[in-house]
This record gives sequence, C-alpha cells and structure tokens, in this order.
Amino acid sequence: MTQPAEKVYYRFVVLFFNCLLTFGSYFCFDIPSVLQDQFQGNLTCPNATVINGTVDCVVGLGMTPQQYNLLYAIYAWTNAVVVIMAGFLIDKLGNRFGVFLFSFLCVLGSSLFALGSHFEGSPYLLPLMLTGRLLFGSGNGSLTIVQNRITAFWFKGKELALAFGLTLAFSRLGSVLNFFLTQRFEEQYGIQWTLWGGTLLCVLGFVCAAVVSALDKIGMRQLGLDGAIREESRKVRIQDVKLLSLRYWLLVLTIMFFYNGIFPFIADASKFIQDKYNGYSQKEASYIAGAVYDSSLVLSASVGILIDFVGLRGIFALACAILTLPVFGLLAFTFVPPLVSTIWLGVTYSFAAASMWPSIPLVVPQATLGTAMGLATSIQMVGIGVSNLVVGEILGTKSSETKIPLWRWQRMMIFMLANTIACIITSVLLNMVDHRQGGILNKPTKRSEQAERDSDREPLNPGEEERDEEDEVVRSRSLNS
Repeated sequence: MTQPAEKVYYRFVVLFFNCLLTFGSYFCFDIPSVLQDQFQGNLTCPNATVINGTVDCVVGLGMTPQQYNLLYAIYAWTNAVVVIMAGFLIDKLGNRFGVFLFSFLCVLGSSLFALGSHFEGSPYLLPLMLTGRLLFGSGNGSLTIVQNRITAFWFKGKELALAFGLTLAFSRLGSVLNFFLTQRFEEQYGIQWTLWGGTLLCVLGFVCAAVVSALDKIGMRQLGLDGAIREESRKVRIQDVKLLSLRYWLLVLTIMFFYNGIFPFIADASKFIQDKYNGYSQKEASYIAGAVYDSSLVLSASVGILIDFVGLRGIFALACAILTLPVFGLLAFTFVPPLVSTIWLGVTYSFAAASMWPSIPLVVPQATLGTAMGLATSIQMVGIGVSNLVVGEILGTKSSETKIPLWRWQRMMIFMLANTIACIITSVLLNMVDHRQGGILNKPTKRSEQAERDSDREPLNPGEEERDEEDEVVRSRSLNS
C-alpha cells in the first residue's frame, strides 16, 4: 500500500509550511531599510519647517549612518560565525532540532530589537537593538539552512529548482509586503508598534516550525528512512569539510560576490533614490527599492521550472553576473529612472538565486548538506558584512546628513561593480571546473539525478570504509579456515 509520504501532494504540503518558516523573518530583516529616515531621523524637530507640504525634519531614533549600517553588518557577521556550527549541528542532530531552535531565536531577536526602539535618546537603544539583530541573525541565517536542507531532502532528483524557487518566493513575499505596508503602518501607529508587528510574524514562523517538524518526522517514518538518516548523521565529522570539492568552493565564492552587490545596495536604496533623483518621497523610494523583491517574487517559481527543465545552472550564474554590470553603471553615472535598474536587478537576482543555491545539493553528499550550506551562508555573510562596513565608510560616518553627496553614492556603486566583476571571474572558473568533472551543474534535473545518487553513495570518510572492507576480508578468511 502506498504511504501518504510517497505521494506528490505530501512533499508539496511539507514545502508550503517550510516556505512559511522564513516569511516573517524576511519581513523583519529589511524593516530598517524601509524606515531608514526614521532610524536616522532627529530625536526632536524644534525648528522644523514645511516646504511644498513636506516637513523638512523627520523625528526618529537619531542613529548616524554608521550606526544604521551596523544593524545590517552585525546581522551579517553573526551569520558568518554562527551558521558554520549551526550547519554541523543540523547534520548531527537533525532538522527537527534546528527548526525549533532557530525559529525561537528569530522570535527572541526581533522582540529585543523592538524593545530597544522604546529607548530612543538613551544609551540603551543601540546595545539593545544590536543584541536583537545579533540573535535574529543567529536564528534567521541558520533557519534558512534547515529550510534548504528539508527542501533538498524532499525534492532532490525531482522539482528541486522549482522547490527552491517557491521557497525564495515566499521569503521575498515577506520582503515585498514589508516594502509596501511598513511605511503606511508606521505613519499610523509609530515605529515601535511597527517593529512589534514584525515580531508577531516571526511567531508565525515558530508555529510553522512545529508543523514542518511533525510532517517531516511522519514522512521519514513512512518512507523507512528515519533510522538510516540518523545512522548517517552519526558518521558526520567536522573534518569532512576537507572533502568538499573545488567546484563547491567556487560556487560559494560566486554566491558571495553576487550577493555583495545585492543586499548592501537594497539596505541603502531608499535613501539613495531620495538623494539622487528629485521628486521621490520616502514611501515612493521604498516602493522602487522593493521592486528588486517584487521581480523575484513574480519570477522565482517560473524560473525554477525553467532551470529544472534546461539545467544550465553554471551558465545562468555567469549570465546573471554579466547582466548585472549595467545596473550599477546606470545607477552611478546616469539619471535613468531608478525603477528600471531595480526591476533589472530583481530579474538577474531571481535567476541567480534559482541557479546558484540549488546547485549545492548537486555537488555535496546529503549527509553533509547542512554543513555545506552553513559554510556557504557563512562565507556569503562575511562578504555582505564587509560590504556593509565599506558602504558605511563610503557614505559617511559622522552625522546623519539630510542629503549624502552624489560623489559618495557613485563610489558606492563602483564598489558594487567591483564585486560583480569578481563574480564573473569565479563563475567562469566554476563552469570550467564543472565541465572537466562531468558538467552536472549544466544538466537538467532528471539527467543529474543519477549523479546525485552517486554523490550520496560516496563515503563521508573513505578511510573508514577501507578499514571496514579489510575487516570483512579478515572475517571471511577466518570462517573459511
């Protein structure tokens, strides 16, 4: 009799709740970007004037540009440190342990971040909010690893890119709703209640964690794989990192350099649009900046289906990097409407995310996937953390200027261009190495399924397998004698 877990609908039910794990946390992540004026606004506006119906002073938390960018940098740096051990722990202790722990950290971190906003003008504001971002970063980056590991287990050799695309689409739905709703909510209820609303969405993720955990446990038992996976987990060692291939490391560097040009830009995009282009309110600038996520939300699923059908993951990674170059050139040196650039960036981002991240399960064994994802996320966040610090220095660190000079924004875009060029170099090397090793990244999902199974059969510790074979020979000889 066919078990429910063997049917197609079951894995898509798992996928639905798995997608919702990070919906709330992605909403929370970019709240500072949408409310950048409020975070960097003055504590009071005693001499405010009204020009053309707009007040020239914004009451806010009083952060400097450096302190504001530190909110993103500490998130990235925390991810860089925590996700390596988190990936290893997930491989050792399982998805269910990870999904509860890390969704709880998201709730705790977002709660502290919201609490800190009540201490504007006091020395407690920045430490509380940074601590909240630290805990939130520890949870959200690690939760994404569990999410990807669950997706890879249920969809490997099937609709893998589609599943990753849908996961990204739900996450970006949180980001898109943030850009569309947060500004309006803040205008009506204030920044404190806005941040607590984000915390409530993280609680939704914790509830979904319980549902995913139950579905995953039941499904594994019905498939008879629970015991086998636990046995494989016992064999995982931290030294297995040495067995990861050159193809994996080039893929990780390609991801890092591409994302170095995405997230730091989005963090400051609203302010950039207001400073460079005339006539945009903060709300309009937030909508335009959010077009990166809008495009990703619309395209992710269809792009995933396309990549499952045609493969060409390595080629798409290279093409996305090349096609991203003009975006930062337009932003730096022209006055082409910014919406053109943000939609363009959203399209390349959609193809890059759907081709790069689903490639990792193709080049590492399932038993070490958590560790591999953790390392990839760590290196990605190191790059983003450094980029945020560099951007903070480029844009100015001494005061929350009303308007940042255009030449500073141009230097920031040149820095983004440099990262994109580095991404092109690593993606070219990735395709060369992959071609020499069988070209699995550029094969359609169905044709790469056999190669995936072969990678799963590769021993985690070759030396141990050889010793087991020697012991078997000795036992057989003693029996024959």
